[in-house]
Amino acid sequence: MAERIATYRTRARGIPRSAHEIEGPDGRLGVLSIERNAAGMIVRGRFQPEKGEVLSIRREPGILRSQYSLWTEGREWLGSSLRPGFVKREIALSTGSKSFRLLPTANFGRGWRMLAPKTGEMARIVPEGFGRSRIEVFRKVDTELLIFAYFLAAQVAQESWWPARADEGESETIPTASKA
Repeated sequence: MAERIATYRTRARGIPRSAHEIEGPDGRLGVLSIERNAAGMIVRGRFQPEKGEVLSIRREPGILRSQYSLWTEGREWLGSSLRPGFVKREIALSTGSKSFRLLPTANFGRGWRMLAPKTGEMARIVPEGFGRSRIEVFRKVDTELLIFAYFLAAQVAQESWWPARADEGESETIPTASKA
């Protein structure tokens, strides 16, 4: 695993955890608000940063879970997510030119890993209990994409209890034996 370059802390408040304060290495980044419908299903999110443009996350129509899109307030599309199946825990993230994956951690701890196809693990989202989480960043990643990954991981946090296989989703980054 690469060396950690940044750590973000989150604190969820409200019932049922509807506002998430996010603090970065340089201070408070902003607040991610999560909105639910009458049935309790998450339908949208809104990230209000201390500085910069407001981000909007909205649920896309579809039957699959974790099908959301990320937009700026000026209606610029930044990314989307899709869960390829009902029982798969992998969440695919796309920014148009790049694709990433969100997978459970490989050990018996809770949390999610954000993986890039060629460079491997970019970030890790680790719940610490009582509405607190830690986001560890290992490679350069856009803050908007990190917020989006946290939004997705926060709603499926309970699904990371059972670990993923150690090599799951990392086949591109595992070196193979050379034929000498």
